[in-house]
Amino acid sequence: MKRPILIHPDPRLKKLCPPVDDVTGDLRQLADDMLETMYAAPGIGLAAPQVGVLSRLIVLDCVKEEGEAPRPMVMFNPVITAVSDTLNVYEEGCLSIPEQFGDVTRPAEIELRWIDEAGTEQSSGFDGLWATCVQHEIDHLNGKLFIEYLGPMKRQLITRRMQKLKREMARE
Repeated sequence: MKRPILIHPDPRLKKLCPPVDDVTGDLRQLADDMLETMYAAPGIGLAAPQVGVLSRLIVLDCVKEEGEAPRPMVMFNPVITAVSDTLNVYEEGCLSIPEQFGDVTRPAEIELRWIDEAGTEQSSGFDGLWATCVQHEIDHLNGKLFIEYLGPMKRQLITRRMQKLKREMARE
């Protein structure tokens, strides 16, 4: 089931999400809903707080090449265990901040530990767009948006645009 995506500014997007104690059927359904929502948006990542659920759950699929099979990933309680000294700059966007973009500098490679849908602990390394996306989504779990990496003027401009968008959406 596709879920509505919260638009910044919304206080739920600024909250720290508590860890998931147990991967239940309800949480697996939430993950499936989030993947459906993410693909429909379309996006490459989505965090539970973006659909109004304050749980440490992210979904992502950074496969963008035409004809390449999707690689959806579901991660409960993701934790970055190591980062590279090498940095990458990507122009990031966010489904909660539609049509707004900014250059964000993050570690180019990360090591990550998480729990999968079966409740099994996993760990892997990520680089390129995958590393950027995972870090962006984990930021959401910690109440941080990509615009916080931007300068204050650009951040204020984007926030004002989002306030205007929300007013226009409320009128419809």
